[in-house]
Amino acid sequence: MTRELEFTVSESENGERAEKFLQNLGFSHKLITRLKARGGLTRGGEILRTVDILGAGDVVKVRIDDSGAVVPNPNIKAKIAFENEDVVIFDKPPNLAVHPSIVHYADTLGNLYAALYPESAFRPVHRLDKDTSGLIVCAKNKLAAAVLQDGIEKTYYAVVSGDITDGGEINEPIGRADGSIIKREVRADGQSALTLYKPVLRRNGRTLLEITLKTGRTHQIRVHFAYIGFPLCGDELYGGDRSDIGRQALHCGKMRLRLPFSGESVNVESPLPEDIARLLS
Repeated sequence: MTRELEFTVSESENGERAEKFLQNLGFSHKLITRLKARGGLTRGGEILRTVDILGAGDVVKVRIDDSGAVVPNPNIKAKIAFENEDVVIFDKPPNLAVHPSIVHYADTLGNLYAALYPESAFRPVHRLDKDTSGLIVCAKNKLAAAVLQDGIEKTYYAVVSGDITDGGEINEPIGRADGSIIKREVRADGQSALTLYKPVLRRNGRTLLEITLKTGRTHQIRVHFAYIGFPLCGDELYGGDRSDIGRQALHCGKMRLRLPFSGESVNVESPLPEDIARLLS
């Protein structure tokens, strides 16, 4: 897919070098280097160098050529919660892997993306475990991916075993468990991890929590709540009760992001799935 963008230099930006102008728009140094190498930066029909000085009223054009190599599969089911030229947000069901792999070669969200957008590489901006449901952002081009890296606020919902009456935070480092490729644990030599939470509903000896993450460690929510003695329902890996649900009761339900290039703020929501809601009925 080819994407062309135009940016007009303002009076306050008069005299800036092209590289600084693009960096202020959110383009990384690595991305600017790639665009320059491929002739993707122009001004007035002429190639624009990163050292060139811009004048007020100049129109800088950015051309992105993107392509993917994932096997397309249009039969994968996942709703689109939001979409524009640069971003698509899927509402991913549980039991659907995000990335193709040896085990999941053609039955992932990436394969659906390849069928819907055959000229664009698959670039999820964040990750969800296979059995975690909810909202996941994919950038339709390299520039959007770079701009979106730090601009997404996510709210998760989880049902844990036990009654949690007050909100709080869990600030404990997380690292890979000894002897395991997959499992994580709280450990002194792990990476810093901060989870904020508040109870929304308590019923049947379980609590529905609203959760926000200040860091993005693998299995962070699952590890932290197991550590304080409230494992997620259905989370067999971390000691959760699987009697009423066959996967971890974790859902990315709300998202706020600033759209690349336009700066518009967008809020997207996904309702709690039936299997999680039944735990509280």
